[in-house]
Amino acid sequence: MTPALPGQLLIDGKSVAIEGERNLLELIRKAGIELPTFCYHSELSVYGACRLCLVQVEGRGILPACSTPPETGLSIRTATEEIRQIRRLIVELLLAQHHSQCPTCGKSGGCQLQSLARRLGVDSVRFKPVPRLPTPDRSTPSLVRDTSKCILCGDCVRYCAEVQGIGAIDFAYRGAQSAVVPAFNKPLSDVECVLCGQCAAICPTGALTPRSELPEVWKVLDDPTRHVVVQLAPAVRVALGEQFGLEPGTVTTGQIVAALKALGFAEVYDTAFAADLTVIEEAEEFLKRKGGGGSLPQFSSCCPAWVKFAEQYYPDLLPHLSTCRSPQQMLGSLVKATLPARLKIDRQNLVMVSIMPCTAKKFEARRPEFKTNDQPDVDFVLTTQELARMIEERGLSFTRLEPASMDMPFGFKTGAGVIFGSSGGVSEAVLRYALEKVPGVKGDAIEFQETRGDAERRVVTVACGDQQLTLVIVSGLRKAREVAEEIKSGALKADFIEVMACPGGCVGGAGQPLSRSSEARRKRSRGLYDTDRMLELHKAQDNHLVNRCYQEVLHAPGSHEAHDLLHTVYHSRRRINQENLRLSDSPPTQPVTVRICVGTSCYLRGAQELLRDVNRFVTDRQLAERVDVRATFCLEACDRGPTVRINEKILHRADLGQVIKSIEDILEVLTPLPAGST
Repeated sequence: MTPALPGQLLIDGKSVAIEGERNLLELIRKAGIELPTFCYHSELSVYGACRLCLVQVEGRGILPACSTPPETGLSIRTATEEIRQIRRLIVELLLAQHHSQCPTCGKSGGCQLQSLARRLGVDSVRFKPVPRLPTPDRSTPSLVRDTSKCILCGDCVRYCAEVQGIGAIDFAYRGAQSAVVPAFNKPLSDVECVLCGQCAAICPTGALTPRSELPEVWKVLDDPTRHVVVQLAPAVRVALGEQFGLEPGTVTTGQIVAALKALGFAEVYDTAFAADLTVIEEAEEFLKRKGGGGSLPQFSSCCPAWVKFAEQYYPDLLPHLSTCRSPQQMLGSLVKATLPARLKIDRQNLVMVSIMPCTAKKFEARRPEFKTNDQPDVDFVLTTQELARMIEERGLSFTRLEPASMDMPFGFKTGAGVIFGSSGGVSEAVLRYALEKVPGVKGDAIEFQETRGDAERRVVTVACGDQQLTLVIVSGLRKAREVAEEIKSGALKADFIEVMACPGGCVGGAGQPLSRSSEARRKRSRGLYDTDRMLELHKAQDNHLVNRCYQEVLHAPGSHEAHDLLHTVYHSRRRINQENLRLSDSPPTQPVTVRICVGTSCYLRGAQELLRDVNRFVTDRQLAERVDVRATFCLEACDRGPTVRINEKILHRADLGQVIKSIEDILEVLTPLPAGST
């Protein structure tokens, strides 16, 4: 065997140069060898749990490639008989404890476990199946969680914590009982999850999947009394083709419209029309705030996962969020307000379906803020993946469809609305509008390259007359948390902040075709910007049908009618529901109930120690049958913690002495304490 040259190592006898790779796995893949993995992801920390990437290192034995740093002179073999047997054994063990109902699984065809079993030649399982059939968690409108299909790779746990900065799910229990669950093993709807769905996008099996609304949509399409219309988000048109063998970023708008018409939708509208509306309303709101009429910086409000995140973690920043609804909800509201009269039908017989790249949009459509007379403005939300399944179920040959056009007036858009689907697109679209509205500023610019890019956080400074505008563009909620903290502390000064929960923006949404490559996101984003260049109009204010909508319905940006149909307000949201956690076995019949908030803010102010000391007091005084002490969350006074509720009385900045005195006062009133007990 030829020895490795300086700065190189040998992989299956081939010399490969070390060029900054972090581990052997990256080098091996650079050499064109695709080692199998479950738990490795280039955007996450190295976990090394699945052991599928084991390699034979001469003189060192069998090592995991993902966690072994490269060294000059190493000789590595990637596919010895022993290693192949180990990999097959690992997959067999996973299959033995996996609820293998592959044909009916939401990840069937895209499951990595299924793919690896086939690739490694596993055609039988020698081990006895482990019964694991818990009821799937369907508590949210966005996601389904089925732990019977979980292989404990930890991808979802690390993504939620490291990229999104939330940690809504984590490992619990030990040994054979180990599981990935939300806090306190609650349903996903009752914890801090913002429903961005990135856990489902990265999950290699069917343990986490987007929740499907296909049966409901098929039902209304088959109902002759319902008039069903559909809107198409910008990011979908550059991703759907991947499900049918096309390159990521391929624009298939015409074929999608044709497919939707063939599926039975009466009209096909473009969410980018409402994105043009959003640009005008959001930019006018920003200019008003900049002129002294509101809180700055102004945060964007198009992303429902970001809005829920802000409601949970930063309720004090909610006045800084734009009051604009998302484009999805703007179009739903506008269509439901105007189309019934034109079609001479009842509003309840008009059904709006959205095709979105995002799972959080399913949650957004069910928010009470977006209902009129208890009827939702958007009735159903399908992901890009679900639309692909509809097309396949209908038997349409997608790539052979003749392109069709969207329906007017809500099918017309400018490039400003299209680029909303990429991180930085909202900021660029707002700049195209706002700079033209500033006196003395020539608004010829239509492209702002500085707002574009892959970085999770970008700061852009743009000259606006005699002022400088500072814009911050963020994708991924961990970075959003950093920015929010800097805004609160005064360390960061900005005028406008765009936040998208998913890396890369909507093009990287969890409802898009599955891809573990960031290159797919870049190609989809490029497809949106190419579409913008090919359109005749690039500024929202140039959309003549939007302008007609203002003349006939909305009257003017920021008008009463515009606020009624296009704006909303948001509220502080509990981070964990059903918050009372019993800390003793005493029956809940005590005359005194003590609830101590142990949320993050209160915890940092000593709530944990206070909880311990109050429990000790109750135990020492033998009051467990009369005083019920529980931990709770989000009494929503986070700036005044520790917060304690004793029966109906609430104590802020509470200390042990105050709590004890309040307990004793109540007990004295209810039943005088025995003599000598104080």
